[in-house]
This record gives sequence, C-alpha cells and structure tokens, in this order.
Amino acid sequence: MTKKANDKEQNSVKDQVEENIDKAIDEVENEKAEMPENKEQAEEEVSESDKLKEDLQKEKDKFLRLFAEFENFKKRTSKERLELFKTANQEVMLAMLPVLDDFDRALVEINKTEDKNLLKGVELIHNKFRETLKNKGLEPVEVESGDTFDADIHEAITQIPAPNDDLKGKIVDVIERGYKLGERIIRYPKVVTGK
Repeated sequence: MTKKANDKEQNSVKDQVEENIDKAIDEVENEKAEMPENKEQAEEEVSESDKLKEDLQKEKDKFLRLFAEFENFKKRTSKERLELFKTANQEVMLAMLPVLDDFDRALVEINKTEDKNLLKGVELIHNKFRETLKNKGLEPVEVESGDTFDADIHEAITQIPAPNDDLKGKIVDVIERGYKLGERIIRYPKVVTGK
C-alpha cells in the first residue's frame, strides 16, 4: 500500500471516529434540551448528561493522544528504516575498501612504467570500480596536507615535528584515505600531524 493511500485511509478512519464522537455529543445536547418538567428529574438528567459529556470528552482526548502517538511511531520507524537501507551495505563497503586502496597503489606503480596500454586498462577498471562504489553511496572524506586536525573526523597515527610553523597542529601527511557512506563515516582518514 502506498504512503498516500495509507495516509488517506488513516485520515478517513480519523474523520469517521471524530464524526461519531460529534454525533454522540449532539445527541447528549439534544437530550439536555428536552428537559422534563420535574425539577429533581431534570437535575438528575443534567448531571448525568454532563457526566456523559465529560466521559465522552475524556475518551475523545484519549483517542487523539493515541492517534498522535501512533503517527509519531510511524514517522520514527519510517526514518529508522530509511537509515537502515542507507547503511545496509556498510559491511560490504568496508570489505571493499582495502581493494580500492590496492587499486590506488597499483595505479601509482603502473604510472611509473612506460606501458601506456596497461595503465589505460587498469585506469578504466579502477574508475568503473570507484564509480560503482560511489553509486552505492560511498564517498571519500576530503582531507589534505595543511588542513586543521579535527579529532572527530581524523585519526592521528603519529605526530612529527612540523616542517614549518604553518603546519603546527595541522595535518602534515595523509597515510590512508577515509570514506563515508551517506552521512556516516565508515573509515576515518589516518593522518600524521605536526607538533
């Protein structure tokens, strides 16, 4: 059932229940209008109708609260389900990252050779592999030498004396690229910082 159809059905049910509650309130008010001539009997009926009205109002309030809770539950589970779908292939992506790293290292080494056909072939496979992972939501965490170190998104491997004063407290070198799947970082970039 589509979300629109589901929402329409729920709104229809809600409207029907509210309509029935309103009808019951109208009936109680009509009975109140047809008051008997006997004063004692009239007072009993008024107090009884007031009591019924009050009970009906309490039930209507309970229903509306329950309906609101149910709507919140639906939204929460829907959001959780979307998040689960986004990160469902996280384990597979983590297993593929070392292969991607090996591809990057292989390209650097093949670039040193003079065999341009080999380089072109490996580049084609590498690009196809990288694009496939990108289409599934994998993105590199952009970090470069000279960026400010942030412990929330970087993993410091070691500290070395900064080559110059500009790199003190900043990233000197990136040892291993980091990746994120959707908005969640699944592998933090490993960096060397300057002190």
